[in-house]
Amino acid sequence: METEEFYERGDSDERNAKITQLNFHMESGDTYHMYHGQDCCEQVYIEEIVGDLGSLIGLPILEAEKASNGPKEIEGGYGGEEQWTFYKLGTNRGHVNIRWYGTSNGYYSMGVSFSKNTTKEWWSDDDDDEEGA
Repeated sequence: METEEFYERGDSDERNAKITQLNFHMESGDTYHMYHGQDCCEQVYIEEIVGDLGSLIGLPILEAEKASNGPKEIEGGYGGEEQWTFYKLGTNRGHVNIRWYGTSNGYYSMGVSFSKNTTKEWWSDDDDDEEGA
């Protein structure tokens, strides 16, 4: 992975202020998006970030790990499932652990995607500009 220039927190669930996307912007202009693609009957969000995301800035990612516990049935629930997924990103300055938490009715994925977009306009509010031209 290339050197990080800066990061930003993406979408948040307005009702509960849950972070549902994390964007990593590279010096090259590329952006990496860590997110869950919402389907129907599941909720997936960042539960906790341990470490300083700022420690990733300006340095190459030397370590990247993913670990998960599930899915497993929610205790006392009505057939629903939950899952924790941990992502560890490390540089020579230290590590950051990003813990995602998801719940589902058992039919929808709680997976987190990590994708690369090579255009700076991937997440733009200016999409309507061409309609008025």
